[in-house]
Amino acid sequence: MPWHHPGVLLAHLSDLHITAPGRTLQHGIDTAPLVAAAVAHLGRLDPAPDAVLLSGDLVDEGTVAEYERLRDLLAPVEWPLVLMPGNHDDVAVLTSVFGEQPTSMDLGHGRLLTLDSTRPGEPGGTLDDEQLVWLDRELAACVGRTTVVALHHPPFPTGIGHMDAMGLEPGAAQRLGAVVRRHSHVVRVLCGHVHRLTLRRWHGTVAMTVPSVAHQVALDLRPGGPPAITREPPAYALHVDVPGEGLVTHLAFPGSDDEPRVLG
Repeated sequence: MPWHHPGVLLAHLSDLHITAPGRTLQHGIDTAPLVAAAVAHLGRLDPAPDAVLLSGDLVDEGTVAEYERLRDLLAPVEWPLVLMPGNHDDVAVLTSVFGEQPTSMDLGHGRLLTLDSTRPGEPGGTLDDEQLVWLDRELAACVGRTTVVALHHPPFPTGIGHMDAMGLEPGAAQRLGAVVRRHSHVVRVLCGHVHRLTLRRWHGTVAMTVPSVAHQVALDLRPGGPPAITREPPAYALHVDVPGEGLVTHLAFPGSDDEPRVLG
């Protein structure tokens, strides 16, 4: 079930947390240069992606100034962008700056479907019945096509307690799982929110979260561990079609020395 071409098809960035000019996150983290580095890294990809997915927490406080700064940072991106909201985003402001965002996109012989898991004023997520009915209908209409479903909040616990406490509401996760289980052509459920790579087998497919292109959540698996962030390397995901084999996910580290050095 090959996609559009062998190679990179979908670049997946998450949790950018862009601040207004002159402001930083806690602990002095300036996210804008980190996002700029990721955008520059995208520009060097060969083959180029068919689309770039940004899976939420695009900005930190949901202000017009933040989205305008994000728009400037994303200006060099030459491929279709799909911007999804996270719990730090304001959907109305996002739409006012970037326009209405697509909830479905063809990628050659593949398809990307996105969901809005945010709850205004709440860090945790949910999905209403209307979205799940829409998803079921869309999936039924693209049987036989390699399909990816994306939402901000992961529908599974990660073992990082404070993040799991504000994940997708369990009932919504169960209802989403029931929909996904009915459609074997769903090859990934892509999420952000956790600022780390996590993955698991989930309702007949692979569900995963990706690292942040800004800062990471500390890997603390102790019960009751406090919220904490780290300056581990920024990263994003590249979802690659291997002909005859299926979809493979790689991580790219835009801030590292990744210049190839040919051996031999």
